Amino acid sequence: MGEAKRRKDLGLPPRGNQRELPSLDKESIQKKVRSTLYKYPIIPFLFYGAAILSLVGGAFYAIKLYKLI
Repeated sequence: MGEAKRRKDLGLPPRGNQRELPSLDKESIQKKVRSTLYKYPIIPFLFYGAAILSLVGGAFYAIKLYKLI
């Protein structure tokens, strides 16, 4: 039996929200990200390099694991 049914059977009111999530200010986050990227323009290249290395490493691991070579 779910909590809502149990509370209804006991005659208790529905449980209210315990906490509210803070709203995100997307514009300020976007400004911070852009300023960081303008300050350090090498960051996208590092992320792309890491992604390519992980893909190549995963492919090498799979080839080695399944003995395809």
